[in-house]
Amino acid sequence: MRAHLIIAAAALSIGFAANALAADEAPPATGNVFQAAEPKSFSWSFNGPFGTFDRAALQRGFQVYKEICSNCHAMKYVAWRDLNDPGGPGFTAPEVKALAAQVQYNDGPNDKGEMYDRPGLPSDHFKSPFPNDQAARATNGGALPPDLSLIVLAREDGLNYVRSLLTGFDEKPPAGVKVPDGQYYNPYFPGGMISMPPPLQDGGVTYADGTKATKDQMAADVVTFLQWTADPTLEARHNMGLKVVVFLLVLIGLFYAVKRKVWAGVH
Repeated sequence: MRAHLIIAAAALSIGFAANALAADEAPPATGNVFQAAEPKSFSWSFNGPFGTFDRAALQRGFQVYKEICSNCHAMKYVAWRDLNDPGGPGFTAPEVKALAAQVQYNDGPNDKGEMYDRPGLPSDHFKSPFPNDQAARATNGGALPPDLSLIVLAREDGLNYVRSLLTGFDEKPPAGVKVPDGQYYNPYFPGGMISMPPPLQDGGVTYADGTKATKDQMAADVVTFLQWTADPTLEARHNMGLKVVVFLLVLIGLFYAVKRKVWAGVH
């Protein structure tokens, strides 16, 4: 069900997210305009025809999103129950129910015609941190934080771009360049100036599996999670591709054996 929703919405959503990244977060013209640096190249376990997701990384990435990124960024195409889907982070149904129940949703009207708050259900989509885009802009100095559901598909080389962006705040601006108030220098962002403050700090989360939460580790984990939200059927496709390759190899072998038998007496 969710895969069909993402496919149906992808054309509009990718365009929206790309515009959000390129325009909504872009700073006003200040004269300090730079060509974005090429993203660094990283290795990903899920790349390649036989790639698979690291379940521990997916769960850590969800934790980074939940504890840090969700304060500003929505994921409106992801429901809590998706966390229990095959090929996903591997949360159990009771774990998903408990995670959803930690969030309050406004619902209704009830029998009295009144709206009310209730704990989240597995069928609910991740709750947006803001009631509307205007509220999001007002809270973020006029910039609209893009939805992250499909963000790695919204940018060229999205995986490497997002990870480079998240870890690029430590780099210093060129000599003589003044960073405007309320903005931050990041060489991987178009124009070099971004309204989003550095989201990751060493030790920003405490991983349950004991992994050290460095900025690069958190960036790698959350990007892995974002790849899954954007492409939840990745492993299923890879598995199908492997089966097709095996089938074709067997078929070729059979054809060759038949050919040898049919033409064995012909000289």
